[in-house]
Amino acid sequence: MAKIVTFGEIMLRLAPNGYYRFFQNDQMQATFGGGEANVAVSLANFGMESLYITKLPKHAIGQAAVDSLRYFGVDTNKIARGGDRIGIYYLEKGASQRGSLCIYDRAHSAIAEAKPEDFDWDDIFEGADWFHFTGITPALGGNLVEICLEAAKKAKEKGIKVSCDLNYRGKLWTREQAREAMTKLCQYVDVCISNEEDAKDVFGIEAENTDITGGKLNHEGYKSVAKQLQDKFGFEKVAITLRSSISANDNNWAGMLFDGENYCFSRSYAVHIVDRVGGGDSFGAGLIYALLSGKDTQAAINFAVAASALKHSIEGDFNRVTVSEVEKLAGGDGSGRVQR
Repeated sequence: MAKIVTFGEIMLRLAPNGYYRFFQNDQMQATFGGGEANVAVSLANFGMESLYITKLPKHAIGQAAVDSLRYFGVDTNKIARGGDRIGIYYLEKGASQRGSLCIYDRAHSAIAEAKPEDFDWDDIFEGADWFHFTGITPALGGNLVEICLEAAKKAKEKGIKVSCDLNYRGKLWTREQAREAMTKLCQYVDVCISNEEDAKDVFGIEAENTDITGGKLNHEGYKSVAKQLQDKFGFEKVAITLRSSISANDNNWAGMLFDGENYCFSRSYAVHIVDRVGGGDSFGAGLIYALLSGKDTQAAINFAVAASALKHSIEGDFNRVTVSEVEKLAGGDGSGRVQR
């Protein structure tokens, strides 16, 4: 069984029920989620050995976050404990032409104030096959760029594959800050994951003749993006998610994987969205699982996109699906018929 280490921030998610606006009533649902935590849960659900690394306070809310991961079988034994608070994000789900709204309250969280000595990467990477992080983690400030760099270097020293989802978040840092940090980090990355906007926001690389707000995607443009990213950093593989947004509820969803020779596109899914948060993370997890399972380039992108398409139908950050469910969809059965 392959062992995957993911590193990042898990947050408390507070969201009104259904499609209510903030404080339209006096209730909010409390769950947990965060980029690399979402990946860890998906991989555990796929039967992989999944080790999640972060820093959390020792109080009851921090422990609840740990317990939410343990429920799915994620290994939490190397999580650093300390600090005063867990990050929070507030989510108002959009509908029709009203987009979703995400408000962060994560300054001075335990992970944002972590120190390099909080993490023993030699110990953490013992027996590991893969290391995954996202561009969100170094964007949290403090020592996180240094910590991510130390982890990526150590993983490469040990022959561990490294993947990174660029995941640019304009609310956390500027494009200039992102470019400086991610240029350093991507030197150690084997598999780069991006979307229609991240490559442009972080590295100034964009697809030509594409209008993501109008739902127009140009496959040739994304081939160029993938090739430019590989030329710049020497990535073994570049994966790009392709989302065309019809409304907040309805998107077309697909992906491309470039392996240095072949540009493989998945089929496009017309997804009616229940909850899109974690969609990119479920794609990343599906891709990691597929590559570690020995799938070829076409089968790998088919699996990753199918896993992510299913996530759009599930409430919360975590993708609660199995390998067999993903394989069924990737194999062409997207009817949604009742299983009896």
